[in-house]
Amino acid sequence: MVLKPPRAERLAIEGPAGALQALLETPATEPGEALTVPAFAVVCHPHPLFGGTMDNKVVYTVARAFEQLGAPAIRFNFRGVAASAGTYDEGRGEGDDALAVIAWGRQRFPDTPLWLAGFSFGGAVALRIAELAQPERLVLVAPGITRLEGADFAAARAAEPTCPWLIVQGGADDVVPAPAVLSWAAGREPAPGVPPPEVSLLGDAGHFFHGRITELRDAVLAFMR
Repeated sequence: MVLKPPRAERLAIEGPAGALQALLETPATEPGEALTVPAFAVVCHPHPLFGGTMDNKVVYTVARAFEQLGAPAIRFNFRGVAASAGTYDEGRGEGDDALAVIAWGRQRFPDTPLWLAGFSFGGAVALRIAELAQPERLVLVAPGITRLEGADFAAARAAEPTCPWLIVQGGADDVVPAPAVLSWAAGREPAPGVPPPEVSLLGDAGHFFHGRITELRDAVLAFMR
Protein backbone atom coordinates (compact mmCIF):
# COMPACT_ATOMS: atom_id res chain seq x y z
CA MET A 1 0.00 0.00 0.00
CA VAL A 2 1.36 3.40 -1.04
CA LEU A 3 0.51 6.09 1.48
CA LYS A 4 0.11 9.67 0.33
CA PRO A 5 2.15 12.24 2.28
CA PRO A 6 0.09 13.89 5.00
CA ARG A 7 -1.02 17.51 4.77
CA ALA A 8 1.42 19.58 6.80
CA GLU A 9 0.49 22.70 8.74
CA ARG A 10 3.18 24.68 10.52
CA LEU A 11 2.01 26.19 13.79
CA ALA A 12 2.97 28.49 16.62
CA ILE A 13 1.13 27.18 19.66
CA GLU A 14 1.05 29.43 22.71
CA GLY A 15 2.86 27.75 25.60
CA PRO A 16 3.56 28.81 29.18
CA ALA A 17 6.96 30.27 28.19
CA GLY A 18 5.89 31.68 24.83
CA ALA A 19 5.14 30.34 21.36
CA LEU A 20 6.03 26.71 20.63
CA GLN A 21 7.08 25.74 17.13
CA ALA A 22 4.91 22.83 15.99
CA LEU A 23 3.88 20.80 12.96
CA LEU A 24 0.46 19.25 12.48
CA GLU A 25 0.32 16.49 9.90
CA THR A 26 -3.11 15.28 8.83
CA PRO A 27 -3.57 12.07 6.80
CA ALA A 28 -4.32 12.75 3.16
CA THR A 29 -7.72 11.88 1.73
CA GLU A 30 -9.05 11.45 -1.78
CA PRO A 31 -10.96 14.39 -3.31
CA GLY A 32 -14.41 14.54 -1.75
CA GLU A 33 -13.51 11.96 0.92
CA ALA A 34 -14.21 12.95 4.51
CA LEU A 35 -11.49 12.27 7.06
CA THR A 36 -12.59 10.07 9.95
CA VAL A 37 -10.33 10.89 12.89
CA PRO A 38 -9.99 8.08 15.46
CA ALA A 39 -7.73 10.22 17.66
CA PHE A 40 -5.16 12.98 17.51
CA ALA A 41 -1.57 12.30 18.50
CA VAL A 42 1.13 14.30 20.25
CA VAL A 43 4.75 13.09 20.10
CA CYS A 44 7.47 14.46 22.42
CA HIS A 45 11.10 14.70 21.29
CA PRO A 46 14.45 13.74 22.92
CA HIS A 47 16.59 15.83 25.24
CA PRO A 48 16.83 19.49 24.17
CA LEU A 49 20.43 19.84 25.40
CA PHE A 50 21.65 16.93 23.27
CA GLY A 51 20.22 17.89 19.91
CA GLY A 52 16.67 16.65 20.40
CA THR A 53 14.07 18.25 18.14
CA MET A 54 10.71 17.42 16.63
CA ASP A 55 12.55 16.40 13.43
CA ASN A 56 14.28 13.46 15.14
CA LYS A 57 13.78 10.36 12.99
CA VAL A 58 12.26 8.29 15.82
CA VAL A 59 9.75 11.04 16.60
CA TYR A 60 8.98 11.33 12.89
CA THR A 61 8.51 7.56 12.57
CA VAL A 62 6.14 7.31 15.53
CA ALA A 63 4.10 10.26 14.24
CA ARG A 64 3.86 8.66 10.79
CA ALA A 65 2.70 5.38 12.34
CA PHE A 66 -0.16 7.24 14.02
CA GLU A 67 -0.95 9.03 10.76
CA GLN A 68 -1.03 5.67 8.96
CA LEU A 69 -3.87 4.74 11.32
CA GLY A 70 -5.77 7.91 10.44
CA ALA A 71 -4.77 10.14 13.35
CA PRO A 72 -3.52 13.69 12.81
CA ALA A 73 -0.19 13.97 14.62
CA ILE A 74 1.42 16.98 16.26
CA ARG A 75 5.18 17.21 16.65
CA PHE A 76 6.56 20.23 18.46
CA ASN A 77 9.77 21.71 19.81
CA PHE A 78 10.10 22.10 23.56
CA ARG A 79 10.90 25.55 24.95
CA GLY A 80 14.26 26.90 23.83
CA VAL A 81 14.55 24.52 20.86
CA ALA A 82 14.76 26.06 17.36
CA ALA A 83 11.96 28.65 17.07
CA SER A 84 10.24 27.80 20.38
CA ALA A 85 10.45 30.52 23.02
CA GLY A 86 11.89 30.04 26.48
CA THR A 87 14.80 28.08 27.93
CA TYR A 88 15.37 24.51 29.06
CA ASP A 89 13.65 23.73 32.37
CA GLU A 90 14.93 20.28 33.41
CA GLY A 91 11.75 18.54 32.29
CA ARG A 92 9.32 20.46 34.47
CA GLY A 93 8.49 23.22 32.01
CA GLU A 94 8.71 20.79 29.11
CA GLY A 95 5.83 18.85 30.65
CA ASP A 96 3.84 22.07 30.73
CA ASP A 97 4.74 22.64 27.07
CA ALA A 98 3.36 19.22 26.14
CA LEU A 99 0.16 19.87 28.06
CA ALA A 100 -0.26 23.18 26.20
CA VAL A 101 0.08 21.37 22.87
CA ILE A 102 -2.44 18.75 23.99
CA ALA A 103 -4.87 21.49 25.03
CA TRP A 104 -4.50 23.05 21.57
CA GLY A 105 -5.15 19.67 19.97
CA ARG A 106 -8.30 19.20 22.01
CA GLN A 107 -9.60 22.53 20.77
CA ARG A 108 -8.77 21.62 17.17
CA PHE A 109 -10.20 18.09 17.48
CA PRO A 110 -12.95 18.32 20.13
CA ASP A 111 -14.30 15.13 21.70
CA THR A 112 -11.46 13.16 20.11
CA PRO A 113 -9.21 10.74 22.05
CA LEU A 114 -5.52 11.50 22.55
CA TRP A 115 -2.65 9.20 21.61
CA LEU A 116 0.44 10.37 23.48
CA ALA A 117 4.00 9.31 22.74
CA GLY A 118 7.58 10.28 23.49
CA PHE A 119 11.12 9.19 22.75
CA SER A 120 13.92 9.16 25.35
CA PHE A 121 13.58 12.42 27.35
CA GLY A 122 10.25 12.89 25.60
CA GLY A 123 9.15 9.48 26.84
CA ALA A 124 9.80 10.53 30.44
CA VAL A 125 7.89 13.76 29.82
CA ALA A 126 4.94 11.84 28.32
CA LEU A 127 4.88 9.44 31.27
CA ARG A 128 5.03 12.25 33.78
CA ILE A 129 2.06 14.12 32.30
CA ALA A 130 -0.06 11.06 31.47
CA GLU A 131 -2.12 11.38 34.64
CA LEU A 132 -3.14 14.92 33.67
CA ALA A 133 -3.36 14.32 29.92
CA GLN A 134 -5.45 11.13 30.16
CA PRO A 135 -4.47 9.63 26.79
CA GLU A 136 -6.36 6.73 25.28
CA ARG A 137 -3.03 5.10 24.40
CA LEU A 138 0.54 5.83 25.54
CA VAL A 139 3.70 4.89 23.61
CA LEU A 140 7.14 5.28 25.21
CA VAL A 141 10.23 4.65 23.07
CA ALA A 142 13.44 4.10 25.06
CA PRO A 143 11.96 6.19 27.88
CA GLY A 144 14.64 8.26 29.60
CA ILE A 145 14.13 6.99 33.12
CA THR A 146 17.87 6.86 33.88
CA ARG A 147 19.26 9.99 32.25
CA LEU A 148 17.30 12.86 33.69
CA GLU A 149 17.74 15.35 36.49
CA GLY A 150 15.78 15.32 39.72
CA ALA A 151 15.85 11.66 40.81
CA ASP A 152 15.22 10.30 37.34
CA PHE A 153 12.78 13.09 36.62
CA ALA A 154 10.35 11.48 39.07
CA ALA A 155 9.55 8.87 36.39
CA ALA A 156 9.75 6.09 38.96
CA ARG A 157 7.17 7.90 41.07
CA ALA A 158 4.83 8.95 38.31
CA ALA A 159 1.25 7.81 38.69
CA GLU A 160 0.47 4.66 36.76
CA PRO A 161 -1.04 5.26 33.33
CA THR A 162 -4.73 4.49 33.24
CA CYS A 163 -4.67 3.39 29.60
CA PRO A 164 -2.97 0.62 27.63
CA TRP A 165 0.70 1.53 27.09
CA LEU A 166 3.66 0.32 25.11
CA ILE A 167 7.40 0.48 25.74
CA VAL A 168 9.67 -0.04 22.74
CA GLN A 169 13.27 -0.60 23.77
CA GLY A 170 16.50 -1.36 21.94
CA GLY A 171 18.44 -4.21 23.48
CA ALA A 172 21.78 -2.57 22.67
CA ASP A 173 20.81 0.93 23.87
CA ASP A 174 23.89 2.59 25.38
CA VAL A 175 22.02 5.74 26.46
CA VAL A 176 19.05 4.22 28.28
CA PRO A 177 20.18 0.63 29.04
CA ALA A 178 17.62 -2.06 28.32
CA PRO A 179 18.11 -3.90 31.64
CA ALA A 180 17.24 -0.75 33.58
CA VAL A 181 14.12 -0.10 31.52
CA LEU A 182 12.96 -3.73 31.64
CA SER A 183 13.48 -3.90 35.40
CA TRP A 184 11.65 -0.61 35.86
CA ALA A 185 8.75 -1.77 33.65
CA ALA A 186 8.47 -5.09 35.48
CA GLY A 187 8.28 -3.28 38.80
CA ARG A 188 5.31 -1.12 37.89
CA GLU A 189 2.03 -1.82 39.62
CA PRO A 190 -0.72 -1.33 37.03
CA ALA A 191 -3.67 0.85 37.84
CA PRO A 192 -6.82 -1.15 38.62
CA GLY A 193 -8.29 -2.64 35.46
CA VAL A 194 -5.31 -1.62 33.32
CA PRO A 195 -2.89 -4.24 31.94
CA PRO A 196 0.83 -3.87 32.63
CA PRO A 197 2.87 -2.16 29.93
CA GLU A 198 3.40 -4.12 26.75
CA VAL A 199 7.13 -4.30 26.04
CA SER A 200 8.64 -4.70 22.58
CA LEU A 201 12.37 -5.43 22.83
CA LEU A 202 14.32 -5.03 19.58
CA GLY A 203 17.33 -7.19 20.37
CA ASP A 204 20.40 -5.46 18.97
CA ALA A 205 18.89 -2.04 18.29
CA GLY A 206 20.70 1.00 19.68
CA HIS A 207 19.18 4.10 21.20
CA PHE A 208 18.37 5.73 17.86
CA PHE A 209 17.23 2.51 16.18
CA HIS A 210 19.68 2.85 13.29
CA GLY A 211 18.77 0.22 10.72
CA ARG A 212 15.76 -0.86 12.81
CA ILE A 213 13.42 2.06 12.30
CA THR A 214 10.94 -0.01 10.27
CA GLU A 215 10.69 -2.54 13.10
CA LEU A 216 10.04 0.32 15.50
CA ARG A 217 7.20 1.53 13.30
CA ASP A 218 5.78 -1.97 13.02
CA ALA A 219 5.86 -2.41 16.82
CA VAL A 220 3.86 0.80 17.25
CA LEU A 221 1.37 -0.19 14.55
CA ALA A 222 0.86 -3.65 16.02
CA PHE A 223 0.17 -2.21 19.48
CA MET A 224 -2.16 0.50 18.23
CA ARG A 225 -4.17 -1.92 16.11
